[in-house]
Amino acid sequence: MTENGEELLFSDDEETPQEEQDVPEQSNKIWKVLIVDDDEEVHSITTLVLKNFSYDGKGIKFLHAYSAEEAKKLMARNPDTAVLLLDVVMESQDAGLALVEYVRKTLNNPFVRIILRTGQPGQAPEESVIVDYDINDYKEKTELSSQKLFTVMVSSLRTYRDILTIEANRKGLKRIIDASANLFELRSLKNLASGVLTQLVSILHMDPNAIVCETSGFAATTEKFEVLAATGKFEEMTEINTKEALPEDVRNDLKEAIAQKQTMYFPDRYVGYFQSDVGSAIVIYSEGWNELSELNKYLIEIFCTNVHVAFENTHLNLEIEETQKEIIYTLGEIAEARSEETGLHVKRVSEYSRFLGEKYGLNPSQIEILRMASPMHDVGKVAIPDNILNNPGPLSDGEFETMKNHAELGFGMLGSSGRKIMKAAAIIAVQHHEKFNGSGYPNGLKGDEIHIFARITAIADVFDALCTDRVYHKAYDMPEILAYFKNERGKHFDPELVDIFLNNIDEFLRIKKTFSHT
Repeated sequence: MTENGEELLFSDDEETPQEEQDVPEQSNKIWKVLIVDDDEEVHSITTLVLKNFSYDGKGIKFLHAYSAEEAKKLMARNPDTAVLLLDVVMESQDAGLALVEYVRKTLNNPFVRIILRTGQPGQAPEESVIVDYDINDYKEKTELSSQKLFTVMVSSLRTYRDILTIEANRKGLKRIIDASANLFELRSLKNLASGVLTQLVSILHMDPNAIVCETSGFAATTEKFEVLAATGKFEEMTEINTKEALPEDVRNDLKEAIAQKQTMYFPDRYVGYFQSDVGSAIVIYSEGWNELSELNKYLIEIFCTNVHVAFENTHLNLEIEETQKEIIYTLGEIAEARSEETGLHVKRVSEYSRFLGEKYGLNPSQIEILRMASPMHDVGKVAIPDNILNNPGPLSDGEFETMKNHAELGFGMLGSSGRKIMKAAAIIAVQHHEKFNGSGYPNGLKGDEIHIFARITAIADVFDALCTDRVYHKAYDMPEILAYFKNERGKHFDPELVDIFLNNIDEFLRIKKTFSHT
């Protein structure tokens, strides 16, 4: 009998209470069970009955609270508590029910299985309690034999385990969705490879401190071997371009995965193989786990399905970008070839423009568009007659008016496209002969009315024209070129861009040397 006259019937056990066994504090080895009751005998008898209990290979770690207030603190410190054995009447008539509300609503813990045990069912009628409170079982203390307590614990822990599995799946799938959305935004192979490693660790939900210390991995192409991204102990290997530089065990795993053309799972490591339709393959190697669970394997498989698509899309995007570059340079070179000028002019203008854009502070997306679009600045020249285009002498007024038409002709050729690069190229084509003081053509724009892309390309184009031989003049000496730009600062050219140009003339000369025949 308890102090309140309540009888606890454990018919299968007549032994006196013994001290509970100390269970190691490892969440994968134990179930936490919190006993909340103001009667010490209830604690003693419960631990006695369940002292040898185990479920799914795990024993029990008992936590003890003798009031609802104590229980609140223990639940806050132990959110992984699996089962809460709870009395109703303690420091108040409804202390247990108030604790249920606190656990479910304040701590927002829907996982712990709450078993209400009462010796005074009249204080908390089963029907109303079950309806009004989020509890999982209701037992009168007089009906809890040792066998029934065993049954209640098994069913509660089984439910708790299954709920956690479902929740882990839900969170894992959410991480996959979030990770996949991030991956599909990455456009370079190096960024994609780095993103895959980061998201893989996140999906496996490893402790952040283990990302660098325990998890090591890298992604590499197999065609022209190159390490694209690396973490942990492989972090220093991003510069290597030969398999022989890898540790022998890693090299052997890669060799097997590439030979079999398939992903492989080991107890402590993972080798992902992704073959692209365009011919190359990506390999991801990651190690550092004691063992990959079936859930983690499942999450990896789902994630890697999206990874495969992401790598494939990246390869296709790179192929499209390379094709676009070839078309753009070809269009630019056609115009230059008709005017008997070297096709390297458009490549130099592209690189000069890229560099000026970076120094001016354009964002990476704008810089890339400028780099791609600036080679088409003179595409309208394809419509200018040869006798005017290649005239070595001064042009007549009529010939010059015809020559000036190439700006608007270029806009007409490119302006109908909806592509960002083509739209930018159209603006550059029509505005790159405008002057900062408004004296240029075709529309007499001035200052900021001229698009920044056109203002940048104007400097790149004129600099290259002055320092290379043309049909109508020999290359200028560098002092003459620098003097010209200083004189035209604020007249022909944007003064801020001229300052950037003059302060970085060494880089312009390096680009000129890189893209020259000699």
